[in-house]
Amino acid sequence: MAIALKKAGYHDFVVLEKEDDLGGTWRDNQYPGCACDVPSPLYSYSYELSPSWTRLFAPQQEIWDYLRMCARKYGVDTHIRYGSKIQRMDWDEQARRWAITTGKGSYRSRAVVAAGGGLHIPACPDIPGMDSFGGAAFHSSRWDHSCDLAGQQVAVIGTGASAIQFIPEIAAQPARLRVFQRTPPWLHPRPDAPIPATVRGRLEAAPLTARALRDAIYWMLEARAFGFAVHPALLAPLETVARRHLEHQVADPELRAKLTPDYTIGCKRILLSSSYYPALQRPNVDLITDRISEITPAGVVTADGTAHPADVIIYATGFNVTESVTAMNVTGRDGRQLAREGLEAYYGITVPGFPNFFMLLGPNTGSGHNSVVFMIESQVQHIMSCLRILARDQAETIEVSPDALRRFNTGLQRRLGRAVWSTGGCTSWYLDAAGVNRALWPGFSFEYWARTYRARRGAYTVTGPATPAC
Repeated sequence: MAIALKKAGYHDFVVLEKEDDLGGTWRDNQYPGCACDVPSPLYSYSYELSPSWTRLFAPQQEIWDYLRMCARKYGVDTHIRYGSKIQRMDWDEQARRWAITTGKGSYRSRAVVAAGGGLHIPACPDIPGMDSFGGAAFHSSRWDHSCDLAGQQVAVIGTGASAIQFIPEIAAQPARLRVFQRTPPWLHPRPDAPIPATVRGRLEAAPLTARALRDAIYWMLEARAFGFAVHPALLAPLETVARRHLEHQVADPELRAKLTPDYTIGCKRILLSSSYYPALQRPNVDLITDRISEITPAGVVTADGTAHPADVIIYATGFNVTESVTAMNVTGRDGRQLAREGLEAYYGITVPGFPNFFMLLGPNTGSGHNSVVFMIESQVQHIMSCLRILARDQAETIEVSPDALRRFNTGLQRRLGRAVWSTGGCTSWYLDAAGVNRALWPGFSFEYWARTYRARRGAYTVTGPATPAC
């Protein structure tokens, strides 16, 4: 977003960052084995293709370095104010400005873009006795690198995207590793491979080849949307791949049964790993599927009454995605609270009653089958289109109309109700407490791009002309 502003000639802006460095997800998540599950050529900005990725699926450090490089190259690093956690944002109707309060001072702004992301509030389970545990305990996104796992009794709670990456990395270290699984994920083999220096050199020397590679990966992933959003029966080939992967790597029928999901593939996120199943079959690793009833000072107790000793507990329980919106203390016109209004947004970007307020990765803008970077760039383009309307009309405010949001959300939820995320027989972080999908876009990502490319004036209320600010 900052780069787009600079390119368009906007220089009077700041980026308020709560931490002491940029990077978001790729700054916070530093657990062993952390890497992207989207191929590197696609998990990068369309205008800044990197020939430097050393693997097809980039590791965390390389992505973090890439983001910092982009900030320096495009001159947005000087706009960042670190350690500036937002305390509140309030719309001043008389001044037509946002009043923003941070831990390091206050700002007055004509427009606000909330770009906090969806994967930064750890989801910790509500298990009786958690606070009584006598050993080390941490969430995977807050990895304690000072904690030595060698020779320890280690419990991992959760088997989601982070767990299937770090469990193979740490499995050889503990005396006993117990993995507590509530719901097994569908796994595909991870087609990862190093990218040789000679190939990286050719991609750097031939930008059109790099572009063609990116486009090929995009359309390959995009084709999966037929099954996710058009008809779940079309996901059958993906389920066949997952079942064969499980059968090939797990010979024990009892363990294989524990690892076989009972829901349609795609209902939850499809994970990629070629090392997770082998790690679970190490002699010092146990997969436990009984429900956890409590945590004691000495370990974990399951519903069958078994006490499982633990020196270390690692929570691999994901993130509170909907709270990334509801936790923002934002007050719009007439005292409206974003925490109550913000789970429905026009293309996930704008909300009635919140003038000149925009979101990146707002409700229903996740892609269940493709790169989130593509979705973010589409949203940035839409926001820039709104800002151009303000500039062209010399207007003061722009906000989506309630009717436009209502029509959009009605159609959105109708489509989501037919998609595999709602019909596949699972419960996932895509759904809120009422079972409504607040996370994903229900179709092709290129459709989202086409529909958000230019802000439709008819969907927005624009007020103006602007008067000089005091």
